[in-house]
Amino acid sequence: MPNNPNEPSPIRIFTTEEFERQLRSLLKRYRSIQSDVQPIIEQLQASKALGDKIQNVGYPVFKVRVQNSDIQKGKSGGYRLIYYMQLSSEIVLITIYAKSDRQDISAKEVRRIIELFVNELY
Repeated sequence: MPNNPNEPSPIRIFTTEEFERQLRSLLKRYRSIQSDVQPIIEQLQASKALGDKIQNVGYPVFKVRVQNSDIQKGKSGGYRLIYYMQLSSEIVLITIYAKSDRQDISAKEVRRIIELFVNELY
């Protein structure tokens, strides 16, 4: 059955090596991280803009709070998922970290990860 032309096509999600590395590292401590992150990915694929825009990056980059169900601190003590809206139909998951591990990520570091990702593509 063909797709309904009135429905937007799902957004394609890509991941950086940094995101994959951080996810594997966090998975060693937090067994539920994949199920915690999955609803966010599904919302992004459904064209729902999430999170707060990170300023001074030079790219449309957003930070989303994600609840860590392995600890009982809600979203404020959970994960931070950083993503880049590369195109209206493509999103790149840049990195993820536990709020307990680091307070914030610099715009410079976000730019570096994006540039590495773009250089790997081309």
